[in-house]
Amino acid sequence: MKIEEFIARIEEEFDDIEPGTLKPESIFREVFEWNSINALILIALVKTEYDVAINAEDIANSKTVEDIYRIIESKVA
Repeated sequence: MKIEEFIARIEEEFDDIEPGTLKPESIFREVFEWNSINALILIALVKTEYDVAINAEDIANSKTVEDIYRIIESKVA
């Protein structure tokens, strides 16, 4: 998985994000309305697409899109 592919999937999943908006250094809480529903959508996306379980703590400890990507990458078997 490449970070560009991960970003493209996030942009597809969330209607409020214009394609091409997200960058690895984007602070995801500032890019769109961040709430518990969007956190659950992201958790489900990661589980479905990458077969990796992330949790609310992983998201809370992340600031940028790249931070989340690195967590996922570290959990890929």
